[in-house]
Amino acid sequence: MSGSYCKSLYSFSGDQHQQGLTFEVGEIIRIVHPLPGGWWEGELDGVRGWFPSSYVQVLEKTASMTSLPVEDVGEPLPQHWKCYMSPQGRRYYFNTSSNETTWERPSRVPGNPNTPLKHTSLPTVNGFRSSGSPLHQNEHSHISLVKKPSLEPQSPCPISRWQQRDSITINCVTFPLPMSTPEQQLLKPDEWSYCDYFWTDKKDPQGTSCISGFEVLLQKQLKGKQIQKEMAEFIRERIKIEEEYAKNLAKLSQIPLAGQEEGTLGEAWAQLKKSLADEAEVHLKFSSKLQSEVEKPLLTFRDNFKKDMKRFNHHIAELRKQLVGRHSAVEKARKALADRQKDLDVKTQQLEIKLSNKMEEDIKKAQRKSTQAGDDLMRCVDLYNQAQSKWFEEMVTTSLELERLEVERVEMIRQHLCQYTTLRHETDMFNQSTMEPVDQLLQSVDPARDRELWVKEQKTGDIRPVDIEI
Repeated sequence: MSGSYCKSLYSFSGDQHQQGLTFEVGEIIRIVHPLPGGWWEGELDGVRGWFPSSYVQVLEKTASMTSLPVEDVGEPLPQHWKCYMSPQGRRYYFNTSSNETTWERPSRVPGNPNTPLKHTSLPTVNGFRSSGSPLHQNEHSHISLVKKPSLEPQSPCPISRWQQRDSITINCVTFPLPMSTPEQQLLKPDEWSYCDYFWTDKKDPQGTSCISGFEVLLQKQLKGKQIQKEMAEFIRERIKIEEEYAKNLAKLSQIPLAGQEEGTLGEAWAQLKKSLADEAEVHLKFSSKLQSEVEKPLLTFRDNFKKDMKRFNHHIAELRKQLVGRHSAVEKARKALADRQKDLDVKTQQLEIKLSNKMEEDIKKAQRKSTQAGDDLMRCVDLYNQAQSKWFEEMVTTSLELERLEVERVEMIRQHLCQYTTLRHETDMFNQSTMEPVDQLLQSVDPARDRELWVKEQKTGDIRPVDIEI
């Protein structure tokens, strides 16, 4: 896929990643390095950077070459409009904001039928503008991570700045207050994603303690692993029933009852006993296929799933420990700076009462210590922001990987259950009516809808952590 092109489906701000690539809707990006974790490296207008793969759509080679914008003669096009060339060589115009396409050149003159449509601003919900996605528009406001500006120059009295904090800390993770966060976007605007709703902590049913958001998501995966084991046991019991049934049929076909019957009735009776032996062989083959095509793949996938869960849990636990350590260092540096500031205020008051050289030296010494404490705080904040950025990227990548494993698990179960029903049809055509409802339910299995329903019930919050400000 490296070297191919993709088209952006949504706008993305490069500030959301340390080396992010900024682009708008409808732009053509060259894929440089696609990673399986969900983050790709691309190039746009000579600038390289990383972006989420769910924000773009990969184009075919021929389509990507014909979908590049072309120069349009005459007066400049209105805002959001771009000119493209169709495969037949005819020019057409595309609005990157409204996704409108027209053969006629849009005009800037008001009242012209070709004037591009203007979208009215969306209503404000809880201090944020609601997203235009039809899936989320009436549910909740869209919030995503937007990196805070860099550290501002230190004010004369940092304590007053801290009293006007615009963020809260939950489980050593900093979150913005709703009224102080700029407009943000979900990582997957057009679908429900686990990694968009598991950031803040959640109270247990008794309300006595907190459960980390990632732990809620991890418990779902562990529950799916247990259910998969139970499904394999169910299939194993079905195999035993088939084998026992086949043995009984074979035994029945060997009983020499009514073996002396003659004529056409005798021939029909012999054929009936022979059909029992054939049916027994069919059921034996059916049990063998169940074991090799359904039970073993389920157990193999469960073992691999267990290893992935253990690796992800250990990795996120280490990242959380690092984040807690950085947060403690920031709080310690902040307290030290506050103490130095208080000491400086006391020395200043004493200087006003007693004008002495020794007191002036104490003031200068306190000022130096205060400045040094401020520098230490800035360094701790930088380390914390770096650890948080890494934690955020790993959380996104890990959540996408967990989401992929969940989809694979559901899809594999669906495929093998469909294989089970197919084999069941081959063995017993008279019971087809009992398998048709199961087939219909399996065809309607939708991991995306399952994610949406489960997220609505179990989500722990849609506000992502932000950088600490001084």
